[in-house]
Amino acid sequence: MAYRLVVLASGSGTLAQAILDARVDLECEILAVISDNPEAPVLVKAQAEGIATDVIAVGASRHEWNLQMIERVGAEKPDLVVSAGFMRILPPDFVNRFPTINIHPALLPNFPGPHAVRDALAAGIAVTGTTVHWVDDGVDTGPIITQMEVPVLAGDDEPILHERIKKVERGLIVATIALILPTLERHV
Repeated sequence: MAYRLVVLASGSGTLAQAILDARVDLECEILAVISDNPEAPVLVKAQAEGIATDVIAVGASRHEWNLQMIERVGAEKPDLVVSAGFMRILPPDFVNRFPTINIHPALLPNFPGPHAVRDALAAGIAVTGTTVHWVDDGVDTGPIITQMEVPVLAGDDEPILHERIKKVERGLIVATIALILPTLERHV
């Protein structure tokens, strides 16, 4: 029986596509791709692969959004939730209920938050990277699972460095999922 995954994504879907492309090797089923952004290209990519999609936009009530996320993901009974470029903080009730991993474009605990690449460049460091971590109720504070370094090169600006990090992230997210799936309690 295949492992059951739900992917959360807000943008272009390059990380989600890497997971979709590896799902046979990972022996997993992507049950749904859920976004907070109705214009996210990731939704089109998932639909083209025959994956169910849903949009749960943050409206006037963050509390209502939290409840909708828990209900929607809970309906899928996933073994793992993968935050793949999902630009929302998940509520404690969510991450306490569903094993959830996130990928972050920095070597945590350095440069948490939404501007990690910009912050790394501003700090003048020679090496940054990417981290896959368990999601807890903080911002990029959960236990680290895997990391890979990416050098900061002369002439790098934010878009160039971020793209180089994204290339590494695609392989790291798949390898990390392969590493942790056998350790998870399965939901039949």
